[in-house]
Amino acid sequence: MKFSCSRQQLCDAINCVSHAVSQKSTIAALEGIKLNISGGFLELTGYDMEIAIRTSIPVQSDDDGVLVVSARLFNEFVKRMDGDAILIEVDQNLQMNISSSATECSISAMSADEFPELPTLNQNSELKIKQSVLKSMIAQTTYAASTNENKPILTGALFDIYDGNFTMVAIDGFRLAIRNEIIDDSGSYKFVVPKKALTEVASLIKDDNPEDLCIICNDNKHIIFQINGFTVISRLLEGEFHNYKRSIPDSFKTEIILNTREFISCMERCSLLINDKNRAPVKCSFQNGEVRVNCKTAIGKVNDCFKADISGENVEIGFNNRYCLEALRAVDGDKVRVQLSGCNKVIKFLPLQGESFIYLLMPVQLK
Repeated sequence: MKFSCSRQQLCDAINCVSHAVSQKSTIAALEGIKLNISGGFLELTGYDMEIAIRTSIPVQSDDDGVLVVSARLFNEFVKRMDGDAILIEVDQNLQMNISSSATECSISAMSADEFPELPTLNQNSELKIKQSVLKSMIAQTTYAASTNENKPILTGALFDIYDGNFTMVAIDGFRLAIRNEIIDDSGSYKFVVPKKALTEVASLIKDDNPEDLCIICNDNKHIIFQINGFTVISRLLEGEFHNYKRSIPDSFKTEIILNTREFISCMERCSLLINDKNRAPVKCSFQNGEVRVNCKTAIGKVNDCFKADISGENVEIGFNNRYCLEALRAVDGDKVRVQLSGCNKVIKFLPLQGESFIYLLMPVQLK
């Protein structure tokens, strides 16, 4: 088997599919990338039995063939080669010779017989959505997904599609992130996608062409994302997802309109005092058109104050600094609304207008 191609195109493809390669597996083939040459294209696939990433690049070759090569070695050698073009030759003993410019090296490949077949879908639905919108939805929810493997269903994000409304939801028991979008789809279906798969999808979305579409297909067990020449296949998480609609407060006693950047800067100053050994809630007081922020640990203390539009009752509340920061950093817009119903009820973050995103944060009891 012999082919030549652009070194940069090959390097980019290897880098992307490597994200789905097992770091350590009892099946040696899963630590490699499957290469399949056919019809002048090289198809590259990484698969760790949970998620698969596949793409193709054009090559100059009259050959057909399939093999597996170590993802780590292949990636390291290709990216360290000189020259714009790269030539790869594989002999009958599966020795792979890689050459570019004046450099030549050789590594061992292996048969593709042990590389598992990728899941095939009994396609139930197909959803098309702008890539820029999908990337925004992922960014505004997945940070709130749980890392506790004792509840696997909460380690992903819920896709709730109903009658032209697409809602993405993530929850970890302390916070709840919801992102809503109107789409051109009249179907009704729900499924939960692992956070890792969504992170990989978001990394493949470029900002160059915001109108480009992502095609999403799913059945009851797997989901496929087709995006920018890449295919991402992931298993779906099983179980009963939290009934998020019951958690959303429908009233409030205090509403604050804040400057997002100002609030972020304040929280970042507080974060300098907080680590694993020095934990403390941030205390916020909302009254008389001012937000007063206090944080104190063994490292030091922060007292801060800034103006805000406040209506309703005065309130003092405590919360986890990191959880608040992650939500604020995901906000689109210069202003954010905060709604409160007392010091012991959830804090609700919303955009200045509408409810395109909702973020709920459990308060921390102040001593």
